[in-house]
Amino acid sequence: MIEIHRMYRTSFGEAPSLVRGVADGDATHADVVGDHLGMLSVSLHAHHEFEDDRLWDTLDERAPACALHVGRMKEQHAAMLVHLRALDGALPAWRASGRATDAAAVLEALDGVNAGLAVHLPDEEEHIVPAMEQVLTQREIDEAGKHGRRATPRGKTWQQLGEILAAQPDGGDEWLRKHLPAPVRLVWRWVGRPRYAASRAALRAPGS
Repeated sequence: MIEIHRMYRTSFGEAPSLVRGVADGDATHADVVGDHLGMLSVSLHAHHEFEDDRLWDTLDERAPACALHVGRMKEQHAAMLVHLRALDGALPAWRASGRATDAAAVLEALDGVNAGLAVHLPDEEEHIVPAMEQVLTQREIDEAGKHGRRATPRGKTWQQLGEILAAQPDGGDEWLRKHLPAPVRLVWRWVGRPRYAASRAALRAPGS
């Protein structure tokens, strides 16, 4: 979970600068950046939905001492959901126009998401992750990853994998060895990584 949290910190953390890097009225570039932000939103929605649907009740049952922490997690999720929905609602207009006036609502929503993550992620890592490691089976923990992969929008697998890897302290080498078999690592090297690099280049302002 902490590995995925790194991705959310890094990717949402850079999102405001990506939005501000779009020239006023450049709808083509706004659509590219907006598509990327939409992928991040889908991922965070799915991450929280899994916890809401599959984790909290399990912890309440198996680790009742965590009840106060679980209650706080639910409240934090609900608060962030407001900002995620605002982001989802603001993106279409900005993607279509590229106008700075439409970008303002996107930036406001991102500020809310990032403020929520700054509170929620360290709280969850300190108080929930240790309990998960004590009371959940490895199969149950792995289900979170499977849920996230199933929620990945079509055509975004390499892009999302690249975001996860880029956020890791070593650039993702350990994550690859831990989570992916050798044949898939080879496909990443020859297919996935170039596609991810191309997607990253498209996010930057033209000429930067």
